[in-house]
Amino acid sequence: MTITCVIMAGGKGERFWPKSRTNLPKQFLNISGNKSMIQQSIARLEKLIDISQIFIVTNELYAELIKAQIPHLPHENIIIEPVGRNTAPCIGLASIIIEERYPDSTMVVIPSDHIIENEDGFIKILQTAVEVAQDNSNLVTLGIQPTYPETGYGYIESSNQSRILNDLSVHKVNKFVEKPNLETAQSYLDSGNFYWNSGIFVWKINTIRSYIQELMPEMHDILESMKTAFGTEDCEAVIRSEFLKMPDQSIDYGIMEKVSNIYVIPCVFGWDDVGSWTALDRISELDENGNVIKGNILNLDTKHCIIESNGKLIATLGVENLIIVDTEDVTLICSKDKAQEIKLLLKELRMQKLEQYL
Repeated sequence: MTITCVIMAGGKGERFWPKSRTNLPKQFLNISGNKSMIQQSIARLEKLIDISQIFIVTNELYAELIKAQIPHLPHENIIIEPVGRNTAPCIGLASIIIEERYPDSTMVVIPSDHIIENEDGFIKILQTAVEVAQDNSNLVTLGIQPTYPETGYGYIESSNQSRILNDLSVHKVNKFVEKPNLETAQSYLDSGNFYWNSGIFVWKINTIRSYIQELMPEMHDILESMKTAFGTEDCEAVIRSEFLKMPDQSIDYGIMEKVSNIYVIPCVFGWDDVGSWTALDRISELDENGNVIKGNILNLDTKHCIIESNGKLIATLGVENLIIVDTEDVTLICSKDKAQEIKLLLKELRMQKLEQYL
């Protein structure tokens, strides 16, 4: 049995601005540890899969970054999206390319910018997910056991139908639900059968191709047009022109919410999607006042803040619950409760034609 993996690495990490920029987004930064997030993802997967069977989907801006940070990845395993069209087209494009080389493989799909502390536990769960995906054209997702009422994640509701495989619970999925408000998120936490949607999926290549044909026929036809150009001089140009026709749709909405044979494996392996600056409170060491401090900082009577200096001294006095990030050309000062809204600043920069700061 051949296992392949697709790492989705085209995002801009805008909620991690101003450290995450258009030319150096979050997945290429050392957020935790001494490797970038995408380097950590590769190292983690290599415990299960040979590098020749790992593919990265990204855009043209980041191809050279990937080559520099992961020099042992075969260059032909870097799949370029001409434009961003959400996760369904990303996965669809990867599926037809992998299908050419590994037609009978089982495909693991993961984001490039997650923290996973227990890597051995993660690999065991992936192996089990692959086993489940082999049976009856199942689709498998990993659900993160929630520890607090998070409103920034989608959720997966499991049904009562479950079994034990390799000492892990495997549950039939009842439904996927969108990001909830706080009251609803608390009810999900209390229920015990809702899990955070990790965005990690496992399926056989022929299974996902079949579901794309059935449920996303427009995208299927575009992918088939691309396949006719494989091996020709026009291949790159055809993929580019056809990809522009792709619908902007997530794999969750296009496929996962519409089929019945989906299974979720509840997971506890020290996961965080590092979606915004406040994730550092969860993954970093805190000082005695609950602060995350990095760089040249002088703080007095400062509590529950995230402060990062680029070299210049940052001095704080009598402040709480702030995010302060200094880079070479931008200093961000933001209330923690607005961390999910940092994209509004980027929108304003575009409106004021200040793209040099993006």
